[in-house]
Amino acid sequence: MKNIMNKTFVYLISTFIVSIIIVPLMYLSTISLSSQNESLRYPKEFLPTFRNELIVDWDEENLYYYIQIRRPSGVIDDLYYGARFDRISNYLEIYLNIEVTPEQLEIDFTPARDNNVVLNLTYNKNILKNYIKFFQVFEGAQAALINSIQAALLTILISLSIGGSVGYALARTEIKGKEPISLIALIVRMFPAISISVPLAILLIRYGIFDTIFGIAAVYSIPNIGLTAWITRSIFMSVNKELEEASLVFGANKLQTFSKITLPLVIPAFAASSMYAFITAWNDTAVALLLTSNKETLALLVYKSIGGSSVLTYAAVGAILLILPALVFTYFMKNYISKIWG
Repeated sequence: MKNIMNKTFVYLISTFIVSIIIVPLMYLSTISLSSQNESLRYPKEFLPTFRNELIVDWDEENLYYYIQIRRPSGVIDDLYYGARFDRISNYLEIYLNIEVTPEQLEIDFTPARDNNVVLNLTYNKNILKNYIKFFQVFEGAQAALINSIQAALLTILISLSIGGSVGYALARTEIKGKEPISLIALIVRMFPAISISVPLAILLIRYGIFDTIFGIAAVYSIPNIGLTAWITRSIFMSVNKELEEASLVFGANKLQTFSKITLPLVIPAFAASSMYAFITAWNDTAVALLLTSNKETLALLVYKSIGGSSVLTYAAVGAILLILPALVFTYFMKNYISKIWG
């Protein structure tokens, strides 16, 4: 009975933790896929809609079409009235993300006028309309996305190459002061990158790499080099030296031994380090704000542009664009990272 209670408690806590993460993400995703009309509704639907049901009636006295919309819950809201199909088409595209031509609307709506009936019409919504408009409305969004990807990958490359080399040296060489060096490398990680950005900006300007992807990636790499060295040092120390010695005995050189024997065993450490490096570079806004003017990252563009936007759907789109790559990258790294504790 005690074992069952303990398992139940663990499941409840796990469910609670997952809920407080998943539920906000679901609402954020729904808002990013919602039309302007849907984003202003209260209470908001938990899941996005993929089509809209319109109720169309002809007002004979005022000579216009009276249009209402039926929510998934069954509630009917007043939507629009007018007689010009080009304006109706424009309204549906802007506020409902429905792309239908004026000619098609005339064919669909005319029976309401000619036969004096109320029509129930269903139109599919362009579910990705907000994402398309995001890159159209915010100038430089595509370039910012590319800059973020390049900065993140370059940060990973610098952090792993230098930090991994330091970690290997600390694990495999007999030098004095290894423990203080390891501790200093970890302490560097404790300082926020923004605290060293101003003096580093002067150095970047002096060496001609200010406002470049390499320059900002170098700044991102500084705290991650120490963390990578700390993580990889521990894993390198756990690799049995006898395996490497046996490889050398059988004729392999040191490079072959490292690439064929040692490196596959420490891949989980490099995966964990790359995840930290990626998240650091991908989510940063403060350092990018100080060190870039033309080479904006996506996080900085979202911070500057979306922060002052009154359109809730664009803010949600920007947030999802930042979250998705991090989730995808973490998903592909998780199998390697789990081996550290497996």
